[in-house]
Amino acid sequence: MNLQEAFLQLALLGANWVLWILVALSVGSVAIVIERLMFFSSISKKDAGLMKGVADKLANDDIEGTAKLVENQPSPGARMLGAALEVADRGAPSAKAVLEGNRASEKLRLERNLGFLGTVGSNAPFIGLFGTVLEILRVFNKLGESGVTTGDEASEIMTGISEALVATAIGLLVAIPAVIAYNAFQRRVKRQLAEADGLTGMALAQLSALDRDRGDEGDED
Repeated sequence: MNLQEAFLQLALLGANWVLWILVALSVGSVAIVIERLMFFSSISKKDAGLMKGVADKLANDDIEGTAKLVENQPSPGARMLGAALEVADRGAPSAKAVLEGNRASEKLRLERNLGFLGTVGSNAPFIGLFGTVLEILRVFNKLGESGVTTGDEASEIMTGISEALVATAIGLLVAIPAVIAYNAFQRRVKRQLAEADGLTGMALAQLSALDRDRGDEGDED
């Protein structure tokens, strides 16, 4: 059996198995969308809500109180700030380095599984088109073997072609919601990182001011 015959045997299986792949991708996409919705709902506006409390405590040089305020908070800004406060006694530059290091990991945490949605959105139409091609090959192979001699056989051929187009339709049906969800979550990631940067930037400015105040006190002594 040469390669062309092997592919023909695969094509004769039809598009049914391709449809099951699309169904599995759809189920995976729905599961990710639900998980990400719950995740973003749990951290929404948490960093913005911490701004005033963090600013007040740092203005009073209460590093320990600030650390307790952001402790066990799930939002990215709070987690970044908590890590930075662990080295705050070494000065603002050390805290800034920790913030920059943790920002990348928090971004990855926010974008978890979004790559799957992007991949499904980009490739599901092609998978559906592949299923359509396989089904059309099966129909035309049957046509070549038996020919069309009656109206019933012609009707069967046309039905087979219409069934072949179902795979393309299902591919689009899977891809479009995945693309919409991917774009929506990417906007949520940017918004959440902006809130986190606002919180950590304010805290870093406060820590820098505390460092200057301590330096001035040391010079007076």
